[in-house]
Amino acid sequence: MGALIHVGQWLNGDGFADVEHAFVLVGDDEVVEAEPRGARLTPVSAYAASQLRWSTGHIELTSDQRAAIVTAARGYLGVPYSFLDYAALAAHRFRLPGTGFLKGYVADTRHQICSQLVDQCYQDAGVHLFRDGRWPGYVTPADLNGLLG
Repeated sequence: MGALIHVGQWLNGDGFADVEHAFVLVGDDEVVEAEPRGARLTPVSAYAASQLRWSTGHIELTSDQRAAIVTAARGYLGVPYSFLDYAALAAHRFRLPGTGFLKGYVADTRHQICSQLVDQCYQDAGVHLFRDGRWPGYVTPADLNGLLG
């Protein structure tokens, strides 16, 4: 799956970024991460420390915002994603017809890829990570990584 994400990010204009996944730390050594069968809680220890980058120090948040992000992430547990989530991202990138239909379908079904889940949790807490007003479904793991400098 990681290789497909690399190719998809390249097609999206992100180059071959060495970033394939994103998740929200919800405390107790757990993260909420999007998976095809539904977002789930996973121990941070499932990932090698050398594979992780954290937003700490890069994105200023209040304690209330942090709590709201965690609440939002927990609220998305069980929400799946599908091929159409990636199709919406590609259609947007290449300005293909049907972009609005795909975006509407993904939004209506609440499907979310990992980077969309992260951006949506921040937006639910009133924090906009990107100043261009993009829809969370158009956010890639490489976009999030770019915020970390």
